[in-house]
Amino acid sequence: MSSQKPKEKIIIVDFGSQVTKLIARRVRDFKVFCEILIIKDLYKIKNYEGIKGIILSGGPSTVTKKKYLSIPKEIFLKKIPVLGICYGLQLISKLFGGSIKSLKTRREFGRAILYKKKQSLLTKNFFNIKKQSVWMSHQDAVTKLPKGFKVIASTKNSKLTIIENTKYKIYGVQFHPEVTHTENGKQIFNNFLFKICKIKKKWRVESEAKRIISDVRKTIKKDKVICALSGGVDSSVVALLINKAIKKNLICIMVDTGLMRKNEFKESYYLFKKKYKLNVKLINASKIFFKKIKDVSNPELKRKIIGNLFVKIFEKEAKKYKSIKYLAQGTLYPDIIESRSATGSKSAIIKSHHNVGGLPKRMNLKLLEPLKEFFKDEVRILGKSIGLIDSLRNKHPFPGPGLAIRIIGKITPEKIKILQEADNIYITELINQNLYNKIWQAYAALLPMKTVGVMGDTRTYEYTCLLRAVISEDGMSADYFNFPKEFLDKISNKIVNGVPGINRVVYDITSKPPSTIELE
Repeated sequence: MSSQKPKEKIIIVDFGSQVTKLIARRVRDFKVFCEILIIKDLYKIKNYEGIKGIILSGGPSTVTKKKYLSIPKEIFLKKIPVLGICYGLQLISKLFGGSIKSLKTRREFGRAILYKKKQSLLTKNFFNIKKQSVWMSHQDAVTKLPKGFKVIASTKNSKLTIIENTKYKIYGVQFHPEVTHTENGKQIFNNFLFKICKIKKKWRVESEAKRIISDVRKTIKKDKVICALSGGVDSSVVALLINKAIKKNLICIMVDTGLMRKNEFKESYYLFKKKYKLNVKLINASKIFFKKIKDVSNPELKRKIIGNLFVKIFEKEAKKYKSIKYLAQGTLYPDIIESRSATGSKSAIIKSHHNVGGLPKRMNLKLLEPLKEFFKDEVRILGKSIGLIDSLRNKHPFPGPGLAIRIIGKITPEKIKILQEADNIYITELINQNLYNKIWQAYAALLPMKTVGVMGDTRTYEYTCLLRAVISEDGMSADYFNFPKEFLDKISNKIVNGVPGINRVVYDITSKPPSTIELE
């Protein structure tokens, strides 16, 4: 009987940081496989063969209290390289006898200048001469160096910002190298992965398609699946993957909520039917959705109503077929982290997504989410590997609730039509000007206010249209796209002149954070 070597990987222990998934993202960028675990998962590991390194994330907890989140100290004795980030550094220091204090008057949030003190494998090629700009987010700091450790770098308010114990291959950094705000932060991961952990670049997104198809077959067996197909890249990739796995047992349902972009729904439907030969059923539920949300202005309530209604429609359809047990969705990593913690840790909920936090507690269908561990750009790579056409693969993200969360406040048929027209002009112009593929996500929204305008010699009192366009790697953080003034002039003129009901256009220049990409 031949024994197969376990896959080499990096373990990331999630202590509840909002940016834990960015750590995974940075590791994957280097073509290295990683898994995110919570503390109780560590106890389920029977042996550590194949685990080449462990990264401890940041988090909202503090080791200055009697009870704090920790991990078994014997893990450090295995001499598997460990990198602690923020809370991870403080936990390492606590477990090895160092001192940590809450420094309320010397907190570090935002940019800080890090000064090099000693050479280290972890910081090779990281510093710009002898200093570097890093991003901090902490009010606790290590004030006494644990025994066996030495100081590698310091900031003005945090003398023990990078520490290491080369005997046990333990490293800690107080700042966050995973965020883009830390200059050259990727170099820290490069050094940890390849110089310290000595792991090899073996993970490829493209190869994950075969694994997903195999996993779906093992999970579904002879049962049938209903797939929620919207026409966006996520649900399209899910539908094609499942179709390759089970074919005849897949039923794709496209629900027309009446809240999609202009003509987008019909075009997607015919593409899936004719080109990809999927078993697609179209349900026109626009009247039902409008009836349920017409008097709702609270964004969270909108999402939850839409999520519940989606599931009810799918469950109703499932009763028409035999052996339907699963509802497949295009849920991604960022959806899960914003709706709830993907790993059960104490990360805060930012907003619910209709296909995650908006689902009812009791469902008659089991969820099938093949992409829940992937970021958007990884899904696009997967899509290319299974033959998804570029126009679908490169389509901007579109929220499940659709225009319901881009019409701020109460929704009316008039507002839907106005927004569809404005959005269509905006997106068409982006494509015509070869700007669409330079942008992560762009959309038009309708603000819940009317303002006075003048058209000809006539006073108008109409809605304000907000335009948003952001650049991003994965949707976890984003910055606004810097349009040329000529484009903004042109698009404003086209929308105001081409869409009755709008007399003012504004452009959103807020990054994420502090804002989210969507308005609601």
